[in-house]
Amino acid sequence: MSQVWLITGSSRGLGRALAEAVLAEGHNLVATARNPAQIDDIKQRYPSSVLTISLDVTDEQSAGQAVKAAVERFGRLDVLANNAGYGDVGSIEDTSLTDFRAQIETNLFGTIIVTKAALPLMRERGAGHIIQVSSVGGRIGPAGRAPYAAAKWGVEGFSEALSREVGPLGVKVSIVEPGGFRTDFAGASTTLREGRPEYDETVGKMARYQRDYDGKQPGDPAKAAAAILHLASLDNPPLRLPLGSDAIRAIEQNDAQRATEHATWRDLSLSTNFDAGNGAGHFPWEAR
Repeated sequence: MSQVWLITGSSRGLGRALAEAVLAEGHNLVATARNPAQIDDIKQRYPSSVLTISLDVTDEQSAGQAVKAAVERFGRLDVLANNAGYGDVGSIEDTSLTDFRAQIETNLFGTIIVTKAALPLMRERGAGHIIQVSSVGGRIGPAGRAPYAAAKWGVEGFSEALSREVGPLGVKVSIVEPGGFRTDFAGASTTLREGRPEYDETVGKMARYQRDYDGKQPGDPAKAAAAILHLASLDNPPLRLPLGSDAIRAIEQNDAQRATEHATWRDLSLSTNFDAGNGAGHFPWEAR
């Protein structure tokens, strides 16, 4: 069945690969970019199936106009893919607050803003799928990527809370967590700063790794796009979907380390309860 998609950051990288896959599959698409001239070729190849529009994800009015344009052109919005984002490399100490805020504004607040623009429409229909492109950096805090990780961890928490709110209303939420893919994310889209000598073995190492890694990433953007298309076809999609062998390996290792840490310090954690008479508390979302 044909769907109506809206993809942020459609001009390059994973967003571009996903836009191409959506249209090749016969779906309709609102392809957005800060500079829509960069996606004119898509419109020329699929004139009846695609609407290209300028979108600054950090601007609430711009997001609202993009969602409105989708409805005016195609009658509805079935899938929102929040893909726009970027991440620089540098130490926390040497990253200016301006740069910190800029990454969080785009990666986190951009996702929140566009999601909120689409939510009323999906809630009223009782249908829709919101796909948030997070990262393996949304599960692991890598040295040198603190602003990006802070934003992506925020996307993960925001989206998990969102899924609990809108799932009962018929709206699906999925968080996609890519590892390394052969896009320009590690190239032209990223500023790499090795920083001062004190951080050479942490941040410097990450910056050098990123330079060497560019063009050698294991992930194929076209296959990632196919996986996301499959995700959007499911009646009961997963909340989280890591993409790539490197993402799976890193997340599994990190989760195992976290489980070991929890077990090691469990008694100290439990020691903070009142001594007697209060029983075990439960959060509303816990299975019992």
